[in-house]
Order: sequence, then C-alpha cells, then structure tokens
Amino acid sequence: MHWNKDQIRETMLLLETAALRSARINYEEYVSTARTDRTEPVERDEHAQSEIASDLAEALDDTLHDYEEKLEKLGTIDFGPKSVVSEGAVVKLSGRYFVIAVSTSKFICHGHELMGISTMAPIFQAIDGAQAGATVRFNGRDLVVEDVA
Repeated sequence: MHWNKDQIRETMLLLETAALRSARINYEEYVSTARTDRTEPVERDEHAQSEIASDLAEALDDTLHDYEEKLEKLGTIDFGPKSVVSEGAVVKLSGRYFVIAVSTSKFICHGHELMGISTMAPIFQAIDGAQAGATVRFNGRDLVVEDVA
C-alpha cells in the first residue's frame, strides 16, 4: 500500500496537540484548586484536599512534558520509505497497522485504523529490523510482518 506519510505525521501531530491542550487545561484546573487562601484560617479538610490536588497537578505536569516530548519527536522522525521495521515505518502486523514513532491511541488515516508505537515499546523490540514476510514471536504468539513502508 502507498502511504502519504506526511499526512500520517500531520494526523499524529494534531492528535497529540489536542491531547496536550486538554492536559494543560486539566493541569491549570488542578493547580488552581491546589492553592489555599493564606489570608483565612485553613480547615484540616481543605488542607488535605489541597494536598491531593497538588499531587494530581504534579502528575499532570509529567503528562504535559510527555506530550511536549512526543510533539518534538514527531517533528524530527524520518518518515521516508522503509524496507525494514524501524523508526518512521508504517508496519502491517498480523492485520493491524502501526506507525513506529510515538505512542498514540488508535486513529484513522487513509481510511485505515493505525496506532502509533514508540521504539521503547516491547512490541517494537520484537519486530525491530524485520522485513515484510517475516514471522516474529511476541508474548508467546507468532505475528506476521505483512508490510513495511
């Protein structure tokens, strides 16, 4: 199959930008609830809720950084044609399409459902360097690399 990888990259960038925007909104909401009014006495319950909100804001801060790193990485990956499974490849693996780039949720592009996986994913370790037609073993199952583009 012929893939327009520029369109795939753009679709992935749009998805990750929207996810970053949503995470940023959630982060700002949690940060605002984590602040206590220092001019008034603080009830024990308010203090506990503030601490929980602060912990959640810190976790969301990590999420923001993850999305920012994904966006940066998507901008630097070589999405040129590939003959073996490597970063920037679109791989058909046992009937499913994967983009070797960054982890994403499922998305539709070119009328097909794809999912982004990173080079840190365990499945990538199993298929790294494989060519179309190869059979690889992952989690006790044989998977066929049907196509690499």
